[in-house]
Amino acid sequence: MRVFKTIAGLRSYLRVVGASAEIGLVPTMGALHAGHCSLIERAIAENEVAIATIFVNPLQFAPSEDLEQYPRTLEADCQLCEQLGVKAVFAPTPTEMVIRGGESDSTTTVLPPAAMMSVLCGPFRPGHFPGVATIVAKLLTIVRPARAYFGEKDAQQLAIIRRVAADLNLSVEICACPIVREKSGLAYSSRNQYLTSSEKQQATALYRSLQAAKREFCTGERQSHALISRAKTELAAVSEVRVEYVELVDPQTLLPLETIEEAGLLAIAAYLGSTRLIDNIILRDRQPIIAIDGPAGAGKSTVTRRVAEALELLYLDTGAMYRAIAWLVLHSGIAPDDEPAIAELASSAAIELQTTDPGLPTNVLVNGEDVTAAIRTPEVTSRVSVVAQLAAVRNALVAQQQRIGKRGGIVAEGRDIGTRVFPDAEVKIFLTASVRERARRRLRDLEAQGRTSIDLEQLEREIQERDRLDSHRKLSPLRQAVDAIEVITDGLSIEEVTAKILALYRQRAEK
Repeated sequence: MRVFKTIAGLRSYLRVVGASAEIGLVPTMGALHAGHCSLIERAIAENEVAIATIFVNPLQFAPSEDLEQYPRTLEADCQLCEQLGVKAVFAPTPTEMVIRGGESDSTTTVLPPAAMMSVLCGPFRPGHFPGVATIVAKLLTIVRPARAYFGEKDAQQLAIIRRVAADLNLSVEICACPIVREKSGLAYSSRNQYLTSSEKQQATALYRSLQAAKREFCTGERQSHALISRAKTELAAVSEVRVEYVELVDPQTLLPLETIEEAGLLAIAAYLGSTRLIDNIILRDRQPIIAIDGPAGAGKSTVTRRVAEALELLYLDTGAMYRAIAWLVLHSGIAPDDEPAIAELASSAAIELQTTDPGLPTNVLVNGEDVTAAIRTPEVTSRVSVVAQLAAVRNALVAQQQRIGKRGGIVAEGRDIGTRVFPDAEVKIFLTASVRERARRRLRDLEAQGRTSIDLEQLEREIQERDRLDSHRKLSPLRQAVDAIEVITDGLSIEEVTAKILALYRQRAEK
């Protein structure tokens, strides 16, 4: 593992190892704990190169806050990063990142939307989010990662960074990672080390209050005032907890909510002694999403349809959506290698999936025209793989798939459904089988078509090569999500695999 203190050194390193590699970036302020480890582990799992930054950002601290006292454990942090598999750590000085030939206030500042800073921590920490946005924007510009990972504990920061990346047209995917908690329920934080043992026990009131509100939500309560009141009642039981705020806002826009229609972010900030703690929970009113990924030949399409039908959920036919774009390219007379024209076409196309019965084949509409039959022609089939490899097409369709899945109630399959399309899916399955098993299945299919001259070993070599290509694609490579359940289908029938996934779903639903 390399450790860099300068932008010049890091950029030189990136030119050497990152020229053709997908980079995952984990920005931190050091004092790494289990929460940071979860971000790093996911970055390693989903990218070819994982880079962590360690920088205590002075721009996000007010004069009255704990900048000088904030824990700095660079040597231990670097050792942990190396143990986890990080390729490089960027640990610049404030001079390298902030003060460039003048006072710190001469630094160009990224100013997020005022409305997003007027709620939650914003009024209590003036200047904090412009400081965060400025340094994160600088890090994203320096490293230019494919993905950057942030914890959901800092939910306001996450929403603001997403907005900044979108508004500045930064070509990075902002990945949210679940809160990691101690056994007591206390969310991991670098500031937890400030707490005494008794204060750590008292701090669990934050998590208990969120869970109390969640129970109210699960019984059907959707009114903000009632959910906030329930949380405050639980917090009041611990007199040592000094509440700064309890608010309910939209998780994306941060606008205050009166009623939860789709999802609400219930967030708390409170003090124990001189230590400020934050915590939150997403209250989501949607049907479940089941994401099924895996290599070619594992039986994903058939199993996904069966699961959708059994649960009466929509089968999100992502393959049909790529076929729809291929049809549109063909129909529009655009050359298959004219990537800019295809990018314009895909970014403005409206694709709808309609079905009368869950689990059954869907009707596909492109810009209002039913193309269900047209997308299955040989002419379209011959263009699908070429079109699907284009970043602009995948980005456009991922956005549309996410819109379709906003209210849940879907089962989808692919190679990046659980990692990119629906990272917050309630159930993630990685469906796989040995190369030999997949080759046997392919051989049976070919023999059923009358093709009897195919060699099993040849099929195995072809499948191994397909796996290699899929897992090393620059765009959306095949990866098993860190929280996905692996289901190995060797020796199992379609019915048995379906039953196994349904059982896993019911176990998750009970929890």
